Amino acid sequence: MSTNNRQFLINQLIWIGLSFGISLPISILLPFPVSLVAIFGVFILFNIYLRRIMMKRMGGGGGNNNDSKLKYYCMSCEAQHKQAECPKCGSKMKRIGF
Repeated sequence: MSTNNRQFLINQLIWIGLSFGISLPISILLPFPVSLVAIFGVFILFNIYLRRIMMKRMGGGGGNNNDSKLKYYCMSCEAQHKQAECPKCGSKMKRIGF
C-alpha cells in the first residue's frame, strides 16, 4: 500500500471517528427530531471546514484570487498583458510566467 493510499485511509478513518464521536453525544442529549437536524448541521459545517483546510493546503486559498501572481507574456513580442490578444502585435499566443 503506497503512502498516499495509507494517508487517505487514515484521514477517512479519522473523519468517520470524529463524525461518530460528535453525533453520538448529540443524539443522546437532544430529542429525536432536533438531534437529527443538529447532526446534519454539524456534519455539513465540519465538512465545509475540512474542505477549506484542504484548499489552503493545496494552495487554493479558499476564495482568494491567486491570479494576480501570474503574468502573461506574448509569445511573439514578449509584451506582458492579460488580454485575449496582445495589444502590441495582435497575437493570441501567450505564455504564463511568474
